Amino acid sequence: MDWERPPHRTRGPGVPPDLEQVINRLRQRFSFSGMKGGPFWIAALVIIGLVLGANAYYTVAPQETAVVLRFGRFVRTEGPGLHFKIPLGVETVTKVLTGRVLQREYGYRTVTPGVRSRFAEQGFEEEARMLSGDLNVVDLQWTVQYKIRDPQEYLFRLHDVESTLDDISESVMRRIVGNRYADEVLTVGRASISEMARQEIQEIMDTYHTGLQIVTVKLQNANPPDPVKAAFNEVNEARQEKERMINEAQQVYNERIPKARGEARQTITQAEGYATQRINRAEGETTRFRSILDEYEKAPDVTRRRMYLEAMREFTAKSNNLLVLDASAGGMLPILDLNQVIQTWAESGSRPEKARE
Repeated sequence: MDWERPPHRTRGPGVPPDLEQVINRLRQRFSFSGMKGGPFWIAALVIIGLVLGANAYYTVAPQETAVVLRFGRFVRTEGPGLHFKIPLGVETVTKVLTGRVLQREYGYRTVTPGVRSRFAEQGFEEEARMLSGDLNVVDLQWTVQYKIRDPQEYLFRLHDVESTLDDISESVMRRIVGNRYADEVLTVGRASISEMARQEIQEIMDTYHTGLQIVTVKLQNANPPDPVKAAFNEVNEARQEKERMINEAQQVYNERIPKARGEARQTITQAEGYATQRINRAEGETTRFRSILDEYEKAPDVTRRRMYLEAMREFTAKSNNLLVLDASAGGMLPILDLNQVIQTWAESGSRPEKARE
């Protein structure tokens, strides 16, 4: 109103209109008959505010990563939790599962997962059938477990990353199996094949900037085709029997050969010890004889008497009873040898009383 304006202030050319007048004119122009302007605009503003508020935030799950685009251009990534964005389509959010291990199956498909999972193999024979290096056919089933490492590369660097992973996985596995024998693929070479396939698939996926991390490659089943499975089982049984017989022979060898070698070594050691003993004894007797000879040459009578006395001492030490007789004595009266009688009774176990009876 005019009286509410400050004094000495009038509108003229180049002076902007009063804000209150502009609002009143807009309200009168857009007002509907039978409806008051105030409540309608308040309700409209509330609805608009609710719509903008509902589109201004988003929630990211613990296993997800949010990729935010502004007018279709990558801006940032957000982790788990509550976040805000510019509404009205200015910023859009795409959620990617980066905290979960995903899996691709080849040669079969899981029909019902769980404790007792059910699998389907029909329709995937061409995917599982491969040719080995020795021109044998092998049915191979494997899985590739992976994680999304870089959401930006996963979404924008390559179209249809999963299809690319399928093609690369099948190509790498066919090349590895084609460079190995069928027996190695079916038996002892499964672990090395899995690790080699994982490394090669990861290298190729990094070259394409797919943003995937290959966690592991697992060979589920490796079998010959059904028409030759019976013959292959017979060959395996024959090989197992061969391995069993070789192991048994090796066991007998390990039991007997070391024992024989030990006995031979013992005999050789005993013979060497006996030879050393005889040589040392002979050398000692020779030395002793020479020393006696030297003494004998110096004093023959004394040495001869000493040798005689030493020989008699050794002889008497070995005899239990010794009788010394005079050379001039006549006939001898035999006496009863009680010691001999007692010894005889002791050996026979009889007593004198029993002998008298």
